[in-house]
Amino acid sequence: MEAIILVVVLIFSVVVHEVAHAWQARREGDDTADQMGRITLNPFPHIDPIGSIILPGILAWQGGIIFGWAKPVPVNPLNYRDYVAGDIRVSMAGIIANLILAALATLTAGILVKVTSIVGPLGGVSDLLFLTLNYTIFINLILANFNLIPIPPLDGSHVLAHALPDQLADHYQRLSRFGLFILMFLVFLPIGRPLFELLLWPTFFLQGLADQFIRLWI
Repeated sequence: MEAIILVVVLIFSVVVHEVAHAWQARREGDDTADQMGRITLNPFPHIDPIGSIILPGILAWQGGIIFGWAKPVPVNPLNYRDYVAGDIRVSMAGIIANLILAALATLTAGILVKVTSIVGPLGGVSDLLFLTLNYTIFINLILANFNLIPIPPLDGSHVLAHALPDQLADHYQRLSRFGLFILMFLVFLPIGRPLFELLLWPTFFLQGLADQFIRLWI
C-alpha cells in the first residue's frame, strides 16, 4: 500500500509541476503547451517512462531519496511578452506549485492531528491520510529543491543563465546535453552522493519545520 501511495503522490506532484509551467507560459503569451493539451491534470500526457516510473522505482528499491520528473512541457520563450522575466516566471512556476502543495499538505496534516486528538483515531483512515500527507510534503519539497539545482536543463539553470553575461550563459546552457549524466553521477555514484545530499539540505530543513508545525496541533 505504501508503494502505491508513493507512486500516486509522485505522479500527481510532477504533473502539477508541469501544468504550472504550461499555465504560466500561457499567461506570458505562449500557448504552445495549451495547444498540445498539456494544461491538464490527466497524468498520461505528462508521464515520462524514465523520470516518472523507472528512476523512482530504482531509487525506491535502493532505499534512497525518491524523486522524479514528467515530460517537460513544450514552450517557446520567444512568444513571451517579456523574454527574460517570462522565462524566469515560467521556470519558477513549477517549483512554486510544489511548495504550495507541500504547504497545503502540512496544514492539512496539522488539522488531521488536531481532529484525531479530539475525536480519537478514525480507524485506519487517519493513518492512511497521514501517510499520504507526509509523502506529499516530502516529495514536493524534494521536487522543488531538486529543480532549483542549477544544472541545465533543470529550472534553476534558467534563472541562473539570465544572471550571467551572454557569452558565459551560452556556454552554460550547452551543458544541458550532459545534464542527465551529471545528475546520474550525483545520484548513483558514491563519489557524487555526498554532494547531492548537500544540495538537498534545504529539503530536510523545511521537512523539519513542517514536522514542528504539525506537532503544534497536538
